[in-house]
Amino acid sequence: MFPIALTIAGSDSGGGAGIQADLKTFHAFGVFGTSAITALTAQNTRGVSAVHVVPAADVRAQIRAVAGDLRPAACKTGMLATTELVATVAAALREEELGNYVLDPVMVATSGDRLLDANAEDAVAELLLPLCTVATPNLDEAAILTGVRARGEKEMRAAAQALVARGARAALVKGGHLEHDVVLDVLFDGREHRVWRRPKLDTSSTHGTGCTLSAAIAAGLAHGRPLLQAVEDALDFVHRAIAEAPGLGSGHGPLNHFVAAARAPVL
Repeated sequence: MFPIALTIAGSDSGGGAGIQADLKTFHAFGVFGTSAITALTAQNTRGVSAVHVVPAADVRAQIRAVAGDLRPAACKTGMLATTELVATVAAALREEELGNYVLDPVMVATSGDRLLDANAEDAVAELLLPLCTVATPNLDEAAILTGVRARGEKEMRAAAQALVARGARAALVKGGHLEHDVVLDVLFDGREHRVWRRPKLDTSSTHGTGCTLSAAIAAGLAHGRPLLQAVEDALDFVHRAIAEAPGLGSGHGPLNHFVAAARAPVL
């Protein structure tokens, strides 16, 4: 039987990020994907040209419909757009008792387009961090949520600890934006740090990286893997998906979601 995972996120018409990337990633890991769409975006590899936010009641109805029949073993959130949606999703996660929750605090797209209202940033920290199994901010998002501007491993460790202090059970601070030849990713689980180092790939095919990573972690948790293994498998998948990107589009291209992932045998 396939485990089920739920993505609560925006739709990317270009197919490289958002729920499209999440569902592709779930499939790669042998997980049946379900979704609740929070926003419709008109975008491609060059940027976002339009955003339509889905009414909060409709987002709540989608989550209720999935949770009541296709019970997810794990879930993730991506683009939530507004304070109202953040509050709605937080309430739904509590009321439906959805565990193994991965919080990807999507605030700005790879292209630089803003995907979260500035006044919703505090709501993410106050309402969603205390519910999550792990938060997966990049350096800019970690700085917004904690005030820690990371330029290296020491500050990344501090940011991860600050996220846990604010309520997250664990935090993975992603260092893809560091101006180094090596990419650092730092996980803090409330007890100890784990650091991964990989060579930085010289590529513009990074659209949907954060969505893919958080979806891959959720997929691992849906399979019942320990958090450390789920994160390890997800980082490996994303690194290879970037390395083997198909080179589509004229901007920040999508990853290759066809690369092999760590799948569990189907029983």
